[in-house]
Amino acid sequence: MKVSVITVCYNSENFLTDTIHSVLSQTHPDIEYIIVDGQSEDKTVEIIKSFGSKVSKWISEPDKGLYDALNKGIGLATGEVVGFLHSDDMFADENVIEKVVESLACVDVDAVYGDIRFVDQINIQKVLTNRKSGNFHLWKLYLGWSPPHPTFYMRRALYDRYGVFDPSFEIAADYDSLLRYLVRYKIKTKYLPHVMVKMRVGGVSNRTMKTISRKWREDYRVMRKNDFGNLLTLFIKSMRPIAHFYKSPKYLFD
Repeated sequence: MKVSVITVCYNSENFLTDTIHSVLSQTHPDIEYIIVDGQSEDKTVEIIKSFGSKVSKWISEPDKGLYDALNKGIGLATGEVVGFLHSDDMFADENVIEKVVESLACVDVDAVYGDIRFVDQINIQKVLTNRKSGNFHLWKLYLGWSPPHPTFYMRRALYDRYGVFDPSFEIAADYDSLLRYLVRYKIKTKYLPHVMVKMRVGGVSNRTMKTISRKWREDYRVMRKNDFGNLLTLFIKSMRPIAHFYKSPKYLFD
């Protein structure tokens, strides 16, 4: 089973090498690695070129934002399964894609997702917190839960059938796509109880009140578009990241 892994990047010279190495170290023998660069102005393209044919496909051109770039990656993908790895993230170990393929070997599974580990931006051995996703239930979506998108691997044919990311959203198109697949089209998912991705946390934060407010507005627009959830859903969803980092044992599902 061929798996297409897509990395979108822009001025990502600091951590992109780690990301690429984590893909190339995977034990699964049939990975199509695609990098979509937004015409970076630093050494990003140099880094991509240094890996030669080990990167299956790459482009560097202006885009209309993150989700436009992700859609370009999906358009280039030829794998039976598609997933995403951000340019400052890494696979948690070399067996992640192998486990994804094993989980999708069952014909009635459309998509698989797993757990995330948040690590320090510089010292990636320093674990800040873990996010344990748990099994999918519709009522969990009402309480602000959603599968962590960096761990979400879905059969490529379903992107053709049910659509890709809606670029009218600047922040919440991944949430929109997950509600579309899980609620409207009721795809069959499987939870992989395994840490799949290490996500770096740190650096200069862009979590200003302006961006937080925009995120709330977009999330609410996603809910209205998909006719799902309410203001309580929005509130709990907004509070979940805070709870993750307090590691509260009473926090729902984590």
